Amino acid sequence: MGLTKQYLRYNASAVFGVIGSQKANIAYVTLRGGEKGRYVAVGACEHVFIWDVRKAEKVLILQGSKHDATYLCPSPDGVHIAVGYEDGCVRIFSLLNGENNVSFNGHKSAVTSIQYDALGARLVTGSRDTDVIVWDVINECGLYRLKGHKDAITQALFLKDRNLLVTSSKDSFVKWWDLDTQHCFKTMVGHRSEVWGMVLLNQENRLLTGSADSELRGWDIEYLEEGKEVGEPMEKKGKSLLDDDEADSGDEGPNEDPEERILSCKKAGSVIREGRDRVVSLTADPKAKVVACHGVDGYLELFSVVPEEDVQKKIEKKLKKARKKAKSVDCILFPNGELKVALLLQNNTIETYNLNTTEKNATGTKTSRLTLAGHRTDARTLAFSSDNIAVLSASGDTVKVWNRATLQVIRTMACEYALCSLFVPGDRQIILGTKSGKIQIFDLASGSLLETREAHDGALWSVCLSPDQRGIVTGGADKTVKFWDFELIKDKDSGPNKRLTLKHTRMLQLDEDVLCVRYSPDQRLLAVSLLDCTVKIFYTDTLKFFLSLYGHKLPVLCLDISHDSALIATGSADRNVKVWGLDFGDCHRSMFAHDDSVMFLQFVPKTHLFFTAGKDRKIKQWDADKFEHIQTLEGHKGEVWCLAISPSGDYVVSSSHDKSLRLWERTREPIILEEEKEMEREAEFEESLGKGEEPVVPGETKGEAEPAGKKTIETVKAAERIMEALELYREESKKLEEHKAACEAAGKQVWNIFSYLSINIYCYCLEQIYKSLSNLWNSVSLLVLPFPYIPDLLSLFNSYVQQGLEVELVCRCLFFLLRIHFGQITSNHMLLSVIDDLRTNTISKVREIRDVLGFNSAGLQFLQREIESKEDVMFFADATDRFEEKKRKRRKRERAILTIT
Repeated sequence: MGLTKQYLRYNASAVFGVIGSQKANIAYVTLRGGEKGRYVAVGACEHVFIWDVRKAEKVLILQGSKHDATYLCPSPDGVHIAVGYEDGCVRIFSLLNGENNVSFNGHKSAVTSIQYDALGARLVTGSRDTDVIVWDVINECGLYRLKGHKDAITQALFLKDRNLLVTSSKDSFVKWWDLDTQHCFKTMVGHRSEVWGMVLLNQENRLLTGSADSELRGWDIEYLEEGKEVGEPMEKKGKSLLDDDEADSGDEGPNEDPEERILSCKKAGSVIREGRDRVVSLTADPKAKVVACHGVDGYLELFSVVPEEDVQKKIEKKLKKARKKAKSVDCILFPNGELKVALLLQNNTIETYNLNTTEKNATGTKTSRLTLAGHRTDARTLAFSSDNIAVLSASGDTVKVWNRATLQVIRTMACEYALCSLFVPGDRQIILGTKSGKIQIFDLASGSLLETREAHDGALWSVCLSPDQRGIVTGGADKTVKFWDFELIKDKDSGPNKRLTLKHTRMLQLDEDVLCVRYSPDQRLLAVSLLDCTVKIFYTDTLKFFLSLYGHKLPVLCLDISHDSALIATGSADRNVKVWGLDFGDCHRSMFAHDDSVMFLQFVPKTHLFFTAGKDRKIKQWDADKFEHIQTLEGHKGEVWCLAISPSGDYVVSSSHDKSLRLWERTREPIILEEEKEMEREAEFEESLGKGEEPVVPGETKGEAEPAGKKTIETVKAAERIMEALELYREESKKLEEHKAACEAAGKQVWNIFSYLSINIYCYCLEQIYKSLSNLWNSVSLLVLPFPYIPDLLSLFNSYVQQGLEVELVCRCLFFLLRIHFGQITSNHMLLSVIDDLRTNTISKVREIRDVLGFNSAGLQFLQREIESKEDVMFFADATDRFEEKKRKRRKRERAILTIT
């Protein structure tokens, strides 16, 4: 029996080069009681980066899993941050240690809006699936799903003093929800196009909405008196429900519900923006004194919210217009009138501005700009140094050299649009091939451009170092392949030292544009891919034609030759990879590699394994001997342009359209191909589950409010664990009954090892139920649980309630089961006694728990009053108010001292 070939797994090591992704917003956060306005949170592909804008340093990384982060919302206390992802999941992270504390899974597509209530106890999320879900953060469960919008949700806001919710959507509607009854009581239809954002102002008495035009619409909110009957005429309007109140509807049109319940909403006026396109982001500071708005045309506009008594003096005051193409904006206003604004730009940059709102003509000053940690445009070429330590990445305007171990930038140099690159032997210089056909040589020690040479008349697509390390070969769009030798020359700029240059020695003229060139490691052959979909092989010494490799249907974009010069692998825009023999040019195997064009291909040094990168956002590893797919490296959120493998083969670095650079490290973990295929099938099954229909509760019709659950692979596994535990419980119960019968017949005592085992089974079942159903959104697991398991589960619930074990969880699950299986349970006479026992036991146990909580609460309040009366110490909120008052007084004294001096 022969030995099986062992493959080692490559795992994701780090993400760098991206400052902030455009899919998520930017938000100010506070770390460990630090100063406000210093730290910002931005999405970075699937992670969230916390940046110190003063030091331009990354201070914390909130690790994601697979999907892009799409929305960020800090909690009111500043201790946590809620992050929404592209798959609909919401995770709450602690800003103290970066750990994921709570996870919610209820949406089917990307989360587009997140908002906390004033206490931070509830969370509302909106998604592209048109649903709005309200979550209980304390109990870590979903409360309800609100349905009614017909397009993606753009904003959702809690009202502080009322149990109301207002949501906006791309369906042009703004809806008001009564959370006590979970229904929509008012729909505003005054917008002619998508509503992209909204804010509440003036103590929640005014709503400002932004749409697809240059008009910001203001709406006056009038809260009706509690207890006013529907149909009772309003004092100010004096109209009945049958009247068509056109004046109240404003732009709202005839579809507006004529009856006014809870509140009325009238259009108060409009604010015309400088920008002419749609609103991208509309936000306000926490105290709603400044409103920031920007669109797709590059204007950021800040408006001061004037108090009611000053409205007649000035309607609005424009504070700043920054001509930056901002993707997201956040602002924070300090008591002294200082406003800090943070911008996440579309070119992978973060900028912060300060301005004093107390000045008459306020002008903003740029305080920081984070650019060093990433490229402004996509990095189109990568290279490793010979010692595996340095990584080169070049984009449309800069070339950067990174330290692989620390992921810090060593050098940043301005360059032209780079398409290919390499380290010169010795790792002291680098060479770039540009889109304009030039060769640029940089010195790493000084970070300076040594020389720029005109090499090709068109784009220089490929460069390759000769195996003897004495020169390079380049291929360009001018249908030529040129050979260059390294030389050291003296010039007046370099002083007494010689500098590196290139000497053109030979040229090979071809009939089509050259896309890629590669030497064979023995330097005997030269492979050239052409625009006519073929690969030509030439002898290096004489440049005579040797072989033509044809078979691809579209141009070959990349190729590489194995270390023993025996195999050549080609990747094409036709999504296929072909492996050829270099002896006779025969095609060993053609493999469908990617779902889009294959952009890069490279062999792992000293092996016949190679990696491919494609526009389908994936990196794949292949075996050129057995023609097998080994593993897929997923993580990039955009097209993968290129990759580079370290000379040792231990590291792979890749670049993508998402502006991130990812480092992959080879581990000691072996790969079993059958397990990899099984994992791929499981991932496909999980993806199909997420796209399935919503869970249906028997006996309930679909309305505006539905359960906040979603069927996932976790819910299915949770149901399977519960069923396995119940089957084990049945078996042990049957054994126990048989043992009891045998003992009674023999007149022996029943208690023995079987009774001990039955107690352990009870505990085991409770543990499985707790793991599977501790979050209420996992109640979907109960939906897929077959009814034959329900009687045993109800019997276990009765035992747990009697013993006082997890009474709250058991009651929640019990009420859910009674609701979805009401008909079958009530028609089953065998369950009547169990239901009656449950009714008695749950009422008594819940009453006991309520009494204990009330007693403890009263005791704590008594202790608080005793301590306050003895030591004159104020607790909790009172102490916080006193501390803030002291800080304000201290600032006043400091300002007075500065004024005197």
